[in-house]
Amino acid sequence: MKWRHSGFRANANRARKWGHSGFPQRRKSGMSPGFTLIEVLAALVIVALGMLGAITAVNQATRNGTYLREKTLAHWVAMNVLTERRLQTSPPDVTESSGEVDFANERWRWTMRVTQTEVRSLRRMDVSVRLASAPDTSSLASLSGFYGTSIASSSGTPLSWMGAGAPGTGGQDDTGDDVDEGRERPRGDKPRPQRPQPSPEDDPE
Repeated sequence: MKWRHSGFRANANRARKWGHSGFPQRRKSGMSPGFTLIEVLAALVIVALGMLGAITAVNQATRNGTYLREKTLAHWVAMNVLTERRLQTSPPDVTESSGEVDFANERWRWTMRVTQTEVRSLRRMDVSVRLASAPDTSSLASLSGFYGTSIASSSGTPLSWMGAGAPGTGGQDDTGDDVDEGRERPRGDKPRPQRPQPSPEDDPE
């Protein structure tokens, strides 16, 4: 029985050394390192997601810069329209008007709505500006201003206060009558005291 056990043990050692195929097996420590196909695919997916996020952030920043530029230009166009209306000698009509203008290599369309305020000589102007190619309901900038007829005109002509009295007097002068002994007295001068007239009783005979 000893020879049987010894032969079985020798065969087991030989099979462990050479493998089941009869050829010597390569040791695990000698295998070359590498990545599996699943690991490579996972790395490619991670890189693609990172690149997609970076491209999206760059596109968003570009769109924001373009929007801010167009909004600033539209605000300037609205200011120009309001300034032109304020420099006119006659007040704008209470209506809604629109027009187009070229500015900064772009075509802009403005719409102005004039309304009457509670003050008769004061009118409000609301201007909205958009790109000419944009829809009618869109608006890049909106600006409001006022036009008053009780202020000096753009030519610099001084206001006439005749008949209105001194400011703060409610249309009446604080000096009383302006005629003294047949002569016009300048406004703002105090009336001269009149000398007492002698009575007939004091006249010597």
